[in-house]
Amino acid sequence: METGFLNRSVSIAGEPSLYQVYLPPNYSPNEEWPIILFLHGAGERGTDGLAQTDVGIGTAIRKNVSKWPAIVVLPQVPKQQTWQGRPGEYAMSALDAAINEFSVDESRIYLTGLSMGGNGTWFLGSSFPNRFAAIVPICGYVKGYPPAYPGIATEGENSDPYVSAANSVSGLPVWIFHGDADGVVSVEESRNMNDALKAVGADVHYTELPGIGHNAWDAAYSNDEMIEWLFSQKKQ
Repeated sequence: METGFLNRSVSIAGEPSLYQVYLPPNYSPNEEWPIILFLHGAGERGTDGLAQTDVGIGTAIRKNVSKWPAIVVLPQVPKQQTWQGRPGEYAMSALDAAINEFSVDESRIYLTGLSMGGNGTWFLGSSFPNRFAAIVPICGYVKGYPPAYPGIATEGENSDPYVSAANSVSGLPVWIFHGDADGVVSVEESRNMNDALKAVGADVHYTELPGIGHNAWDAAYSNDEMIEWLFSQKKQ
């Protein structure tokens, strides 16, 4: 059976979107596998269905296949868009398509993303908290940088976006990563989410990387403790 990074496409209302699915080399349909939905950052946007495999979890997999015994779904956002709106719908559709095509342990569905995809992780995690067993947002933002990078919508004009997001994902195990020298997305975004999650009694880990700028993802996806933790999470 063909494994590795596979070309796939999903359509919504007749509009196709290309994405990738990674199958580990020892994949067998005779056992159920955990599955990870990975959301890329702004730099990998496009329509080629490939660029999103070159940064983040795709790189980590290529460096050490044995650390990632899972199916990984890697959708892509078109230029000038974000994971909020139609691209988020495509991401969830791609996840569902992979679950239907391959042998998946649906109690071990994980969500992670970096930068704009970290925002997408907070957004989809908040929108579909019952779908995932754990989430790993990396250098993500909640308040946003509108209009190009909107924050997560909250109920009421005066509502605190961090409190609102924390309430939505409070039942999910969360591990947050952020570099304290990030000049693109302020580390305060992750600090605020960590504080808000702690305030509601959530199961949250927070790793702040000293001296690290925006690229917190290489450290996050090579963190053996996080990887072991992630695969140990199981939705009840």
